Amino acid sequence: MTELDNIRSDINSIDKQMAELFEKRMSFVRKVAQYKISNNIPVLDAQREQNVIEKNSAYISDENIKEYYNSFILSVMEISKEYQKMIIEDNKSKDEKI
Repeated sequence: MTELDNIRSDINSIDKQMAELFEKRMSFVRKVAQYKISNNIPVLDAQREQNVIEKNSAYISDENIKEYYNSFILSVMEISKEYQKMIIEDNKSKDEKI
């Protein structure tokens, strides 16, 4: 294997770990959505989002990539909100059928 192949293999390993963590994160997002349904709480919590960005960006020590990480975490939160909306809409549909 070439040096590039070795680097790509490491990236593939990280991608696998990220996929596993994504699934785990989304299982908790589902629980958040269910809690929000039960307590009639809206999906968007702008203050919470800002706090998450600030807290998590502090974990990034390389200032050259911090803005990219912030974009990454924003994307993850957008995906999470879309998933929550889908769960909430699906729940409403089920309630309407009852």
